[in-house]
Amino acid sequence: MFDIHQFLAPSYEAIADTRLKPWLAGFKQGIDARMSDYTHGKINDWALQLNKLPELEAAPIDLLSKVAIGDKGQLNSEQSLELENTLKQFHPWRKGPFELFGTHIDTEWRSDWKWDRLKDQISSLENKIVLDVGCGNGYHCWRMAAQNPKLVLGIDPSQLFLMQFAVIKKYLPQTPVHFLPIGIEYLPPEIPQQGFDSIFSMGVLYHRRSPIDHIMHLKKLLKHGGELILETLVIDGDDVEHPDQVLIPSERYAQMNNVWFIPTTQMLTKWMQRCNLTDIRVADINQTSLDEQRATDWMNFQSLTDYLDPDDRNKTIEGYPAPKRAIMIAKRK
Repeated sequence: MFDIHQFLAPSYEAIADTRLKPWLAGFKQGIDARMSDYTHGKINDWALQLNKLPELEAAPIDLLSKVAIGDKGQLNSEQSLELENTLKQFHPWRKGPFELFGTHIDTEWRSDWKWDRLKDQISSLENKIVLDVGCGNGYHCWRMAAQNPKLVLGIDPSQLFLMQFAVIKKYLPQTPVHFLPIGIEYLPPEIPQQGFDSIFSMGVLYHRRSPIDHIMHLKKLLKHGGELILETLVIDGDDVEHPDQVLIPSERYAQMNNVWFIPTTQMLTKWMQRCNLTDIRVADINQTSLDEQRATDWMNFQSLTDYLDPDDRNKTIEGYPAPKRAIMIAKRK
């Protein structure tokens, strides 16, 4: 039987070695609550698949330009095929890509493109304690590790993402990157004085029924002077005279039924100002392309091309503006 706390024991030890130690019991309570609310029926099978991964030396390692571990020459053709088949048991792979001993995991999202757009915009993560909210399978957490942080903690309620993260963690056990399978609602409402140095919330805000509450929660988890990196869907203002607009989809947006608010960057800036954040700036705006999000052999369900109007790729299938994403950076006073 799968024991979540035993599985996460190395993460607990790493957290206990930082100033976050007083909140470790609360993190564990959040995990108990999440697992009680929902435990995936495949979690035991996934744990067995992890045990099938080969025991190999993780060298060379590249986290700076990509997430790549090992060399193709460490496996023969039969072993490479077996590794690929094992990794595909964790389908769908949405965030990446990853390279593992010559196997290229061609994920739905080119998450490396997003990282390239923000990596030179953020403050240094060296020796910092970092939180990545809604981290998916942890792809960006691994890229953060190249900057030598003290701790990167990714949180996401998906237990499949936990297992995909564990695939990489198996070969990088000493890298200070850890994952807790919880959403932000299971975290403390505030970590006074000495919270996280940097917090990333990417692709989460538009899923929240109360976006300002989400921003406020993120701020309260930051230390004073800490940095918030917020990435979310945005729309253009219809004209310069009315920039403070918000799209509220009537039902679905790009076939997603959990999209609530899509603001202009001007409105998003106002939300962040109302939360008493400072030094707010737009670091990047980018319309998601069909090359950045697409179906692959590693995620063979529907993807962006199926969610856009086939006659006008600048609109969703529902007639809304096609997905455009902004990266906002701000500080806590």
